[in-house]
Amino acid sequence: MESQPRGGTRWKRFGLVMVPSVAATAAIGIAFAQGALAASFAVSGQQFKVTTEVLDGTGFTQYGALDVKHNGERIPVAVSSFDKATITGLCQSVVVPTPLGNITVKLTAGNGSKPVEAQNLFIDISNLDANATFTNIDIGVSVDHTSKGPGPADGDAYVPGSFAQQADRAVLTNVEQTAWATSAGTFKLPGLSLSLHRGKDAECF
Repeated sequence: MESQPRGGTRWKRFGLVMVPSVAATAAIGIAFAQGALAASFAVSGQQFKVTTEVLDGTGFTQYGALDVKHNGERIPVAVSSFDKATITGLCQSVVVPTPLGNITVKLTAGNGSKPVEAQNLFIDISNLDANATFTNIDIGVSVDHTSKGPGPADGDAYVPGSFAQQADRAVLTNVEQTAWATSAGTFKLPGLSLSLHRGKDAECF
């Protein structure tokens, strides 16, 4: 399988065992995507929250991996990747601590007739709640032999031969997700709106 370039660092000894749960197969956290990221990057100390009405993606793969925080701490994540995805009703929020107190940065897009569009999408998630429908799903495939989606990526920290799942198509609705990082080859945000709010009351959920 041809790997896709994106950020991350590989370790030969990596003990994460990904729980084979279909409920953890969504990939929504694409707001603030960096496009084609550099060969290596460290994630920030803040996770971000994402809600969406509908995610419709093709070429789906998910596998366990590790992210690295700016201070070197390693974080277990479930990496969800799509060849292509459209997202309706996207909301993303992140709480940033500042000398003025907590500031919530909130982003919305895809609320009109045109949905958000992404290609070669990777999301490193820590928690997800959604309703999901999969087409031709394979659960328990070796991560090194996935063929329906764009992962694993060059530089990802994962155990060779470990658990993965894949599907031709995944449709998720009423999604609430918390994530550490995301990247996409292309990322279109029609109707983009960004706002700042004091405190945490403006989070997406």
